[in-house]
Amino acid sequence: MSDRYDKGMEVRRSVLGDAHVDRAEAAKTDADAPFQTLITEGAWGNVWASDAISRRERSMLTLALLAAMGNFDEIPMHIRACARTGASQGDIIEAFQHVAIYCGVPKANHAIKLAKQTWAEMELED
Repeated sequence: MSDRYDKGMEVRRSVLGDAHVDRAEAAKTDADAPFQTLITEGAWGNVWASDAISRRERSMLTLALLAAMGNFDEIPMHIRACARTGASQGDIIEAFQHVAIYCGVPKANHAIKLAKQTWAEMELED
């Protein structure tokens, strides 16, 4: 594997946690292995590995973009990641308020609903 892949896997584990990455790796097949390599190198080894902005800021941006585009399936995963990136519940709500103003209240409302559900699940897990 490439240096970017190795760095991507390191950052991916740091942000998402070993358990999440281990589950994703265990579920990987020959069919989706190229995709997994792409996101590990591109998203995690390039974008998330950059120190141009903090991981806290990157989490807030990611959550806002996911909500703005209506890509709700990944919001719970990134809400959980905030425990490791430093984005607080208040930070996340602020990001979703921007979504409401610039992209639509229904998208922000649904994202907040998912965030609240995920926070409740996380409390039960502690």
